[in-house]
Amino acid sequence: MSARLDEMDRKILAELQEDAEQSLDEIARKVGSSKTPVWNRIRKMKETGVITRQAALLDPEALGLEACFFVLIRTSEHEADWQRRFLQTLRERPEVLEAHRLAGDIDYILKVRVKNARAYDTFYQALISQVKIHNVTALLSMEEIKATTALPLG
Repeated sequence: MSARLDEMDRKILAELQEDAEQSLDEIARKVGSSKTPVWNRIRKMKETGVITRQAALLDPEALGLEACFFVLIRTSEHEADWQRRFLQTLRERPEVLEAHRLAGDIDYILKVRVKNARAYDTFYQALISQVKIHNVTALLSMEEIKATTALPLG
């Protein structure tokens, strides 16, 4: 169920997505309101789960994590116990930034960030030692063309 947001809420969210460190005064000025109503709207959006959390965005390359792999996984296992172990394994691996269960020929896709190909192989070996996987295909991203955490609010 989606939340009911008006134009002012959307403007506030757009500002927060751009820079959540802005002061309430800055946000209020940019959206054409005053500080208290903006604070009340932000508080309400937190309470209703529209705003789930705030986090710092880090530059992976500045931290030496230069290789981004998209990992396509096919499995012949679909039992609840296998799925539980697989999902637990993914949650425990800090290299896995995203994991999605898919419709179609591929069962799962992972976004994995590591230092290099050798570090990816270490991740891969650990993954297949913990859960049985039918087929794994790793695709190395050569260039990140677009990356954003901002959701379309239009």
